Formats: sequence, structure tokens, C-alpha cells
Amino acid sequence: MILIIVLVLLLYVLSNSDVVVASPSAVTFNVVGLGAKPDGKTDSTKAFLFAWSKACSTVKPAVIYVPVGRFLLQKAVFSGQCKNRAITFRIAGTLVAPSNYRVIGNAGNWLMFDDVNGVTISGGILDGQGTSLWACKSSGNSGCPIGATTLEFSNSNNIVINGVTSLNSQMFHIVINGCHNVKMLGVKVSASGDSPNTDGIHVQMSTGVTILNSKMSTGDDCVSIGPGTTNLWIENVACGPGHGISIGSLGKDSEEAGVQNVTVKTLTFIGSQNGVRIKSWGRPSTGFARNILFQHVVMENVENPIVIDQNYCPGNKDCPGQVSGVKISDVTYQDIHGTSATPVAVKFDCSSKFPCTSIQMEDVKLTYNNQPAESSCSHAAGSASGFVQPTICF
Repeated sequence: MILIIVLVLLLYVLSNSDVVVASPSAVTFNVVGLGAKPDGKTDSTKAFLFAWSKACSTVKPAVIYVPVGRFLLQKAVFSGQCKNRAITFRIAGTLVAPSNYRVIGNAGNWLMFDDVNGVTISGGILDGQGTSLWACKSSGNSGCPIGATTLEFSNSNNIVINGVTSLNSQMFHIVINGCHNVKMLGVKVSASGDSPNTDGIHVQMSTGVTILNSKMSTGDDCVSIGPGTTNLWIENVACGPGHGISIGSLGKDSEEAGVQNVTVKTLTFIGSQNGVRIKSWGRPSTGFARNILFQHVVMENVENPIVIDQNYCPGNKDCPGQVSGVKISDVTYQDIHGTSATPVAVKFDCSSKFPCTSIQMEDVKLTYNNQPAESSCSHAAGSASGFVQPTICF
């Protein structure tokens, strides 16, 4: 009986203490023990930042534990440099953004990790509460804030995002900017198909990024790949609704880093606006996209299954009458099957000044209304092998 009482007391202390020894080599900081309230109403930002400061200042590996509950956070920046390279956010609950979208709507991001090394985010839901901002934008109100990215890692190395759900972000869900060696596994992105600018994962100026076993439903690109992205691997991803997986937009700036060594494989697109897309602004730029592989893809009722668009010019501003300077080459489409929601399933609209080169089509079969789909080519050169339908217009 005494032993049982002792065990109960010990469990109570462990669940409410701010510091818990997790193992001989790691220490755990419980945000509730540091003042966070799991009621979804009390601002817990200070408690989370306090937990971060403790974890960052210890030389031992550290865990920041977020128990079950809803934790309201304002904009929070978790900055390096830390004394250890093994900090894990273990999230059992939900982090909630302010319901008033104007509180963080012009802050750029909601949860920001800057200049960190060896950080893991494991589990949990990140609720951006962006629906009211989307409504503001759809109303045509010019006073709406641009919106905040839910989770961003900037100038950071050796990052893991595992089993995280991002819900109703105001703008982009997850941004990887200027990072090296990032692994994202089992990520789920959920937002309405008409939510504006809610890209699922955006990668730019980063190397060695891997995205695996993830599912994305959103109102913009499921994954967008920006300038300066190299050695990117995307595998086993489901997309829809959304705008597909897009390399670009590239060429927005006249001096711009290129994109290269990108593998995108084992994908399913369901009812998305695009499938696999490369797009660039129709104006001069030093950018490029090369050594790209799209492989093992299933399309279900996708509006534009395969597309290269080098005449991107939203609102016909700053680019009419110009041509894209982005050079696209060595792009392979291999084992791509399914149905198109429009007659033209393959469209290569390339730059007249720098035509697309070395485009390879292998084992492609796309239909529209149970008939072979069509293709459209402009300033594109390449080859086809195996069974390829629609007939390619190189």
C-alpha cells in the first residue's frame, strides 16, 4: 500500500514538474510546469520561450514536452545558438494561434526557429486558425493582412519534423529557408481547397531536404520549391485538393539561384489543379531548373497533370512583352498514369529565348474522358521512350 502511494505521488510530480530527468543523457522540460495553461485561452508564449531557454542553455540533450491540451501562443521565435545539438519538442497537444488574425497577420510567421542545429519537432497539431483571414481576403477587403506562416525554420541545420499536423494556416504552413539536412516525415497539411496562399511545404535556398510519407490538402501548392533548392527528395506524398507539386515560381528576381537535383516520386494527385509543375516568371533572370525527376505518379481527375509554364505573369504586371530567362533542362517524367480533367494533359510552354531542353518522357499514359489526352508544346525539345500517351509534340 505504501509503495502504491509513493508511485502515485511520483507520477504526479513528474507530470507537473518543470524539469524531469528523461534518461541519464537527456532532461525534459514540461511547459505546464513552467506556467503554460492547456485551456486554449491563456497566453502560454512566455512558458514556451522559458522552456526553450532552459533547453537551449543545457549541454545535455533536451526535451520540451507539451502535454495534451490546447495551448494559445502569440508569435514565438526560438533562436540559437544553443549549447547542445539535440532539442526535441514532443507535442501531445495542440498549439493554437490567436483567433484574431490581425494579431500575427503581418508578423511574417507564427512559430519561428532561427539559426538552430539539431532540433526535432515530434507530433502535435499546429492550428493556425486562418479561416477568418481567408474570408477577409475573399471579400476583397484591401485592409487584410498578408497572413503568417505557421512554422518556419531559417538558417538551420539537422532538423526533423515528424508526425506534425498543420491545420488552417493563415498563409504558408511550413517553410524551410536557408537550411541544410532537413527531414520531414508523416506530415499532414489540412486547409480548405479555396484557402489563398496556403502552400503546404515551401523549400528555398536549402540543401539536403527530404519529405516522406505525407498527405496534403490545401488551397495552393502542396509542395513549392523555390530558388536555391538543391538535393531535394520527395517520396510517397498524396496531394489534393491543391495546386500540385511546383518548382517555382522561379525568375521573379533578375539575379537568382537555380534549382537542381530534385527527385519527386511515388505520388498521388486527386482532384488537384496541377500535378507536377515547373513555372517561371516571363521576364529576364539568371535562374535555372535542371536534373529533375518525376517518377511513379498517379493522377486522378487532375486539371493539368504535367505542365511547364514559363509565361507566369500574375495580373499581367511587370512582365508583359518579356520572355523568361530561366533555363530548364534535363527533366524526366517516368511512369506517370491516370486521368486528366481537361483535354490537354501535357503542356510545355517554354521560353522562346531559352527553350526547354532534354525533356524525357518514359512510360506515360494519361486519358481524358476515357480517351487519349492531348499535348501542347512551345519551344520544347526532348525525347520519348516506351509507351507514351498523349503523343508528345516535341
